[in-house]
Amino acid sequence: MPVPKGSSLDPDRTRAAVLRTAEGILYERGLDGVGIAELCAEAGISKETLYRHFGSKDGLIRSVLEARSDRVTRWLARAAADAGDEPAAQLAAVFDALGVWFNEPGFRGCAIVNAATQHHATPASTIAARHLGRYLELFTAIATRAKTTHPAALGRQLLLLLEGAIVVADHHEGPGAAADARDAALALLNNAAKRPADKHS
Repeated sequence: MPVPKGSSLDPDRTRAAVLRTAEGILYERGLDGVGIAELCAEAGISKETLYRHFGSKDGLIRSVLEARSDRVTRWLARAAADAGDEPAAQLAAVFDALGVWFNEPGFRGCAIVNAATQHHATPASTIAARHLGRYLELFTAIATRAKTTHPAALGRQLLLLLEGAIVVADHHEGPGAAADARDAALALLNNAAKRPADKHS
């Protein structure tokens, strides 16, 4: 709701509330599916307030995507950490967490990649590249802890599985996508963890 005239505003609180509202609308309808006037009306703020906090619609989009990327990557990293010290358990936990997300009402794929697909230019494209890079760092770290032969290459393969699972869950048969990707990921990890010496034992 709009703040009554003369009431004091908490800038951080206002910014956070606008981000939450804008994220929901932009995720559901896409970057071009809503204008500034409607975003302001939904958030209960004036255009002046939006421009003061974000500068422009592009500035708002950048802030929404950056905040979502931060939240999603922290969530998956925490899922891996909570699974314990075993790399296979950490990897399985990441894909199991994705399965929970895929089953949520209103799931529409990855908001960051969706945005970059719509607007293949900054800010969306640069944020998407950084977002995927964060996934790659998570997977490469797991592959390194598993003492795989080529952790960077395995990290890229696991990233492909993650992104493929998201697309399949959004556009094809959602319920099994995360489990299928998890099984494939664990098989890759198991194969990559075999040392060259094993072939001659």
